[in-house]
Amino acid sequence: MPVGAPIEAGETQPDTKNAAPPAHESQSHNMPNIASVLKSEIARVARKEVRAETQALKKSNAQYRAQIAQLRRRLDALERQLKVVGKATSRSAPVSAKSEGDGPTRRFSAKRFAAQRQRLGLSAAALAKILGVSQLSVYKWESGKARPRARQLEGIAALRSMGKREAAARLAG
Repeated sequence: MPVGAPIEAGETQPDTKNAAPPAHESQSHNMPNIASVLKSEIARVARKEVRAETQALKKSNAQYRAQIAQLRRRLDALERQLKVVGKATSRSAPVSAKSEGDGPTRRFSAKRFAAQRQRLGLSAAALAKILGVSQLSVYKWESGKARPRARQLEGIAALRSMGKREAAARLAG
């Protein structure tokens, strides 16, 4: 019976609710769209590939960071060692000074200088006055933070032969 034809007496209307839909309609509802399936599969494979690549990069990045940290620690340790060696070398190295090229070589030791001052019973200020230098210079020489110049080394050498009475006389006069 054609669609839209009038129904005559005794005829019944076909049951369209329970009838199977046409063949082309049933295939589109049951089968997913090939384009969307391909798109989702391509996206999945691309994510997998990107994840594999980024994992390798993350791993190498972590290794590089660990190596950099290790090198920084080693550099800090070497710098500390260099500083210690530099201080030890500067403290133990003799200071050479020749007066006009012909005089004897003068050595200086901070500990011996402090011991000489104590032997003479002088304060740092009094010793500074005898030598003609500042109190700070005497303090720095005794602590090893500074070295006397050649001119001061001559005065320090003269202290070695000086006694307490002579030191007191120089302070008074």
